[in-house]
Amino acid sequence: MAREDQALRPPVDIPPAVRRAGVVRGLILACRPRQMLKNVLVFAAPAAAGVLTTGPGLLDSAIAFAAFCLAAAGTYLFNDAADVEADRRHPRKRLRPIAAGAVSVRLARIAGTFLLVAGVLVGLLARPGLALVVAGYVVLTFSYTWWLKHQPVVDLVAVAGCHVVRAYAGAVAVAVPVTSWFLVVISLGSLLLVAGKRDAELRNQSGNGTRSTLVAYTESYLAHVRAMASGAMIVTYCLWALQLHTGTALTFYALSIVPFVLIVLRHALLVDRGIGEEPEEMALRDRPMQVFIALLLVPLAAGIYLS
Repeated sequence: MAREDQALRPPVDIPPAVRRAGVVRGLILACRPRQMLKNVLVFAAPAAAGVLTTGPGLLDSAIAFAAFCLAAAGTYLFNDAADVEADRRHPRKRLRPIAAGAVSVRLARIAGTFLLVAGVLVGLLARPGLALVVAGYVVLTFSYTWWLKHQPVVDLVAVAGCHVVRAYAGAVAVAVPVTSWFLVVISLGSLLLVAGKRDAELRNQSGNGTRSTLVAYTESYLAHVRAMASGAMIVTYCLWALQLHTGTALTFYALSIVPFVLIVLRHALLVDRGIGEEPEEMALRDRPMQVFIALLLVPLAAGIYLS
């Protein structure tokens, strides 16, 4: 037990202010509130189906969003508790509350269990199917934490799968069908983001060895994955926009192709600069990316709700 306590003790070079952070504040930060932006994916299918402006559709979508925020927070706590020693060797992750010692591993696991159960129960408020999807997300993330994250290539697909599950959950929450076009674009987009994240991690690593699969990856391989995913996604999106719509809707969807391509190109530029390690930061901080996203949403909304 003494050896285990010693292993869980934070290193001395962590700033004292970080280590002395309050437990409540530390738990909130350990839940990675900024990364909850990923859960906005649950609104994609309801928005595409045109039900997001209805009362029941908006309510069920919000319930799905809340369920995934709770479940994701719980998985982050368990993941950081499992990776505490590896995080302490990372120049940025060592400042996370659990790695810094502001939140104990035991408390993180207790809080994580509560959040995971709460996420599934909240999903039940919309419909039983949503609770099952949330439970499936939990199983996938735990499989990733304990095994899949150490398997090259499989780890890319597993993380991308988590994003796809979020998008699928939105459809289940409002009981709308999921088209193959929707799933393909979401799947390829998710793979693109994950490959970009690994690429940035590979560029920024300094021999700390915090992610075992980085040893198997090269910048050229990840660039190939990104090129494949982005090219296939653009082609699929164009086919969806131009072949499945007519009349006024076709005009709006055709106009959305330009900002869609700009988003993909901007993402590629940021990843090449080593900025893609935290994909959500692109949407929160990069002004051109924000402009391109807004330019994409406007014609999409017009095509869905005005035509």
